Amino acid sequence: MKEIDQLILPDDVRFSKDHEWAKNEGNNVKVGISDYAQDQLGDIVFVEMPQIGDTFKKDEEFGSIESVKAVSEIYMPVSGEIVSINTELEDHPEQVNQSPYDKGWIIEIKPDDLSEIDTLMTNKDYIAMLKG
Repeated sequence: MKEIDQLILPDDVRFSKDHEWAKNEGNNVKVGISDYAQDQLGDIVFVEMPQIGDTFKKDEEFGSIESVKAVSEIYMPVSGEIVSINTELEDHPEQVNQSPYDKGWIIEIKPDDLSEIDTLMTNKDYIAMLKG
């Protein structure tokens, strides 16, 4: 397992208390799990994702991730409608481990209110929470 100072925590994403990340991509927001979360889970073997068109409120469960250790729920960091899912994860769930912020993104949403992303933690706030 990684030490906190070994974690990859980009400056251009925000983090939820449940270890999801959200990145503003124009009018949409990409969502995945943090480097910390994938490291804690271990080898990911399955990602359950919602359907395009599904809508969720902030903090609602939208899917789950199964690893060799456990099954963990994934929660919406902001409210919105699912506009895209990362179908690559169906055959290659390990991409979440290998590249959590790039190839390992899980969903893309059209947010109800883009300013909700500002309520999430910066990487510095997230590190402080992890050190907690």
